[in-house]
Amino acid sequence: MKELVFHARRLSDLESIAASIIEAAGEERVLAFYGQMGVGKTTLIRVLCRKLGVKTEVTSPTFALVNEYPADLGPVFHFDFYRINQISEALDFGIDEYFDGGNWCLMEWPEKVEELLPPTSITVYLTENADGSRIIRIEIPL
Repeated sequence: MKELVFHARRLSDLESIAASIIEAAGEERVLAFYGQMGVGKTTLIRVLCRKLGVKTEVTSPTFALVNEYPADLGPVFHFDFYRINQISEALDFGIDEYFDGGNWCLMEWPEKVEELLPPTSITVYLTENADGSRIIRIEIPL
């Protein structure tokens, strides 16, 4: 397991952090974002999407479960599993097909579907410090 740790003091820090995440991902396209409500998961995903060539607005798919954003190298899928009550809900809309499709899959609240995540998924943990800065820790399976 490879681990990267970043300290984001300002929103502008996310630009370089997102670029580092994309580079570190290599060929892996499934990223699971963990963190408390309001810690900045959607904000980081928004910056990642811009880096991936998404030109449309990136919003949290809380009610739709998944948003698809067109991008230069193929669609980017943004999931929000906060409202999932049973794992079968994710299976019903074919989550495994998204994971196997080779496109970027960026997930908020992945703990709701953890048993379905590919073992090669990249894990991103966001935590907030008392001063409002964030620690972003990335775990990359080897």
